[in-house]
Amino acid sequence: MKRRKFLQNTALTGAGFLLYTSGIAADFKGLLLKPSQFLGKLNTQKGKTPIKTATWYEGKEIGDGLIYTFEKGALANFKMLTADMLLDGKHTTNFILSLQEGEKGPAFQLQFKLLNQCSARIRLQTSWVDQNRWKMDREGAWLNPLCLGERVDLQNVDRMLLTIHRNGGRPARWCLTDFTATNDVIPKLTKLILPKGPLLDEIGQSTLHDWPEKSRNLAEVSARLDKQLDYADRYVWPQNFSKWGGWTEKQFDKTGFFTKKHDGQRWWLVDPDGYAFWSAGLDCVRVDTEATIEGLVQALKWLPDPESLYKPIFSADNKSVNYLAANFIRTFGPDEWHESWAEIALSEMRRCGFNTVGNWSEWKIASKAGVPYVRPLSFTLPNTKRIYRDFPDVFHPDYQKDADTFAEQLKETVDDPALIGYFLMNEPTWGFSSELPAVGMLYNTPECETRKTLAQFLQQKYQTNEAFSQAWGIATTFESIAGGSWKTNLPDAALKDMEAFSEQMVDRFFSTLTAACKKVDANHMNLGARYHTVPPAWAQKGMKYFDVFSMNCYREKIPANEVKAINDVLNLPVMIGEFHFGALDVGLPATGIGHVKDQYARGQAYRIYVEDAAANPFCVGTHYFTQYDQSALGRGDGENYNIGFLDVCNRPYEPLVRAARETHERIYTVANGQTPAYNESLEYYPKLF
Repeated sequence: MKRRKFLQNTALTGAGFLLYTSGIAADFKGLLLKPSQFLGKLNTQKGKTPIKTATWYEGKEIGDGLIYTFEKGALANFKMLTADMLLDGKHTTNFILSLQEGEKGPAFQLQFKLLNQCSARIRLQTSWVDQNRWKMDREGAWLNPLCLGERVDLQNVDRMLLTIHRNGGRPARWCLTDFTATNDVIPKLTKLILPKGPLLDEIGQSTLHDWPEKSRNLAEVSARLDKQLDYADRYVWPQNFSKWGGWTEKQFDKTGFFTKKHDGQRWWLVDPDGYAFWSAGLDCVRVDTEATIEGLVQALKWLPDPESLYKPIFSADNKSVNYLAANFIRTFGPDEWHESWAEIALSEMRRCGFNTVGNWSEWKIASKAGVPYVRPLSFTLPNTKRIYRDFPDVFHPDYQKDADTFAEQLKETVDDPALIGYFLMNEPTWGFSSELPAVGMLYNTPECETRKTLAQFLQQKYQTNEAFSQAWGIATTFESIAGGSWKTNLPDAALKDMEAFSEQMVDRFFSTLTAACKKVDANHMNLGARYHTVPPAWAQKGMKYFDVFSMNCYREKIPANEVKAINDVLNLPVMIGEFHFGALDVGLPATGIGHVKDQYARGQAYRIYVEDAAANPFCVGTHYFTQYDQSALGRGDGENYNIGFLDVCNRPYEPLVRAARETHERIYTVANGQTPAYNESLEYYPKLF
């Protein structure tokens, strides 16, 4: 159905834009943008708003929202769009703010969320429409701003839309001021409006929610931690697991390190003693649940002195605090808390039956304990500039030098048999773009060696500027490709060439890093780049240098046909680096990417996902994200999901624990085809992340 069919015909009072002298702040000048029409079933509501000059709105469905229309190009001379907003209720809503060239033209999209019951300020910089960044900085209660959609020319933009993107099937109610386009530097909020008072209690839980298992006080938390420590050495892996968590009923050659093997029927990992190994992993085995407090100190009931014995709970810049760490310090003291945490964390992992400490973890505690683990490498290339988002100038001589330095990280684990392998990076942001890396580079980087190489690539194909221009259907030259500002739209013929060169860029990117890493560490597997989904064909081919192809896959099950296709192209097994499921029954405002009814359903979802993956002959492991829930106040980017096996007070979600244990006890017979995968019927709820 076309968008115009969702528009209500009644125009709102004061439609369009005006010079303004009041609103967010009387000291700023610019264009005041008022909504012109409603989208979908959005309606206004009466009642006093916590934010002065704001209006209450309620939307029930995805796509409900507001449309703002103005003269084409009206935003081109302004640097910022801003408005103040407050989300009612206790569960999050995901919004999209779009800048569009006409009703059917390309649209830049900014996706964001809000903390409930806390004032937030939207501060969209108009330069973001160049699509050169994906994730912007969270600011207070304005969470996880992401650049999506298409590149737009502000000279052609004549409308803005604010719509509900995800609401988890629940109505959303918020109040909002008019938007302002301005060249002034609108400040971040310094004084919060908190209609319900502080948002976190003294032990890190949400004050907006109540649920049966909520910890009532610190004494209860400390008693739980003491008991968990007492029981820490009682939990072991399931029967028939080797000391590494491999399967003692199937053995290959012993190498002393983790490797891989295809037995003629399926792929396996192989543990150092030669036993078949399927990696059931848990990400973020670390003192997690950090809560961003920059601009949000008023939202806390308790905050200690950062120079006191609680210094370890603060980040280096004092912009976040960790209530999980605080609870351990208050229980075990400043000298023994971390060692106690590590012992409890690994024991809870064993209780669930996990055999791998996954990415983003304190992997040194796994190494010390002899528990199989993976480790991420820090993707730093100090001398190589980025040419589009985080894609480096891979044809510059400095790239090889930086790759060699990058590989030096592996020296400290080169002889560790517990290390399964390493990830080169996580979810390259160029992979989230609707543009090819070569296209993004052309628009955003006037001078770089990779552009010069692109020009050589095209000249080798077309020989003359005349033939080149004719093939692309635009007047152009190899010189204009090699350097300088590029503004021209690229036709389909050009995009085919840019795709072919993007493939070469990715090949150069990964082949160089892989060779450097293998030179330093020939013992361990290169587990790839943890791509955020199944990559397109032009990106896949450059990943043939990995030992295992890794991707993060937030679906109900792994995509069997697509995983097979990856193996067909690359002849590599697949590891899932991240997946999860959450619910709204335990005091978090959001579910994570997967959404089910409750904690019991989370266990069912876990079993369905993991056992289906184990039955897939091309999959060698799944790593669940994460061990702990995120903070209700949100981590650095604002994610505040119920995705953990434990909460901020170290209370395990027992239905999920039991389900994971059941799956892990039978994982090898499922993988070997002796036991059918668990596949009970389960309802998956509308997304809310």
